[in-house]
Amino acid sequence: MIPFVDLKTQYQALKPQILKRIDDVLEHGQYIMGPEVRQLEERLEAYSGARHCISCASGTEALLMSLMALGVGPGDEVITTPFTFAATAEMIVLIGAKPVFVDIEPDTCNIDVAQIEAKITSRTRAIMPVSLYGQVADMDEINAIAARYGNIPVIEDAAQSFGADYKGRKSCNLSTFGCTSFFPSKPLGCYGDGGAIFTNDDALAQVCREIRVHGQSRRYVHTRVGLGGRMDTLQCAIVLAKLERFEWEIGRRLEIGALYNATLESFGIPFVRQRLDRNSVFAQYTVFVDDREAVQGKLKSEGIPTAVHYPIPLNLQPAYAHLCRPDGMPNATEAAKRVMSLPMHADLPAEEVGRIASALSRAISG
Repeated sequence: MIPFVDLKTQYQALKPQILKRIDDVLEHGQYIMGPEVRQLEERLEAYSGARHCISCASGTEALLMSLMALGVGPGDEVITTPFTFAATAEMIVLIGAKPVFVDIEPDTCNIDVAQIEAKITSRTRAIMPVSLYGQVADMDEINAIAARYGNIPVIEDAAQSFGADYKGRKSCNLSTFGCTSFFPSKPLGCYGDGGAIFTNDDALAQVCREIRVHGQSRRYVHTRVGLGGRMDTLQCAIVLAKLERFEWEIGRRLEIGALYNATLESFGIPFVRQRLDRNSVFAQYTVFVDDREAVQGKLKSEGIPTAVHYPIPLNLQPAYAHLCRPDGMPNATEAAKRVMSLPMHADLPAEEVGRIASALSRAISG
């Protein structure tokens, strides 16, 4: 069986560095807000180019804290995509606001920027595009739309795209906030939950730091309502170790993605397209297939795992369907029926890419 995501090989390559980092934390015993927390934030600030990085408990928590920092609440609206993991809309609803869905581009599966402006109302408090499958949405155009309507804050849900480039700039440093996840299977992952918020706004960064520790500006002085949103020191130490290999891994993901593209193009198999002014870090490598369940079964019989991100768009999910017309997102609805992700990780050999593509071609042709 080909691994869908090969964390074991990655660990073996980084084992001495990871164990050393973990041992350092066990020796000093500062498991919450230890020195590795700030070390990681400084490394990520340098990598992204953002002035501030605030590590936190998860990518989901990063979205929630960003919305809280902006003061989004009951009666407000946040524009986002229905073709994403539930956490994107979930945080909007939990804070008391309403997600307003905009359909996706059929070829990239990212939010269709041309449809955003029509959804803006006097209640719009933020726009939250998702950089799906590792490719950044058209952030310049989104920011331009936001500026035309009174500088609406833009939150990039970059849970899948840390390390990606957009017009020479890094994902997470493209808007008011960038929020990423260090879930183990992400391009840069820890061994549990973790995430980070990025911003160039000094005041918003300070608000996020206070929210992260129960709203404290200093110990036992609570200036605002907050939460327990810290990323623990051990997880920060693991990400610090993984950063030593990260640039190599991004390069490999780009090579593997290009090889998939060329091979599948030769077979006439459609896949999620990448725009020329940006790259994808291929958090998932995703194709479009008909009769998906049958294709998955055939690939499984050849030792090739697959996954579906996402089989039901949020506009059709029971928790969110009342927020929009059920027929209002045709591209998201169609994509949900056809998307299927193939094995993708930095240690995937080129010959395995060829094997997977050939097996997929046979599975589709019957």
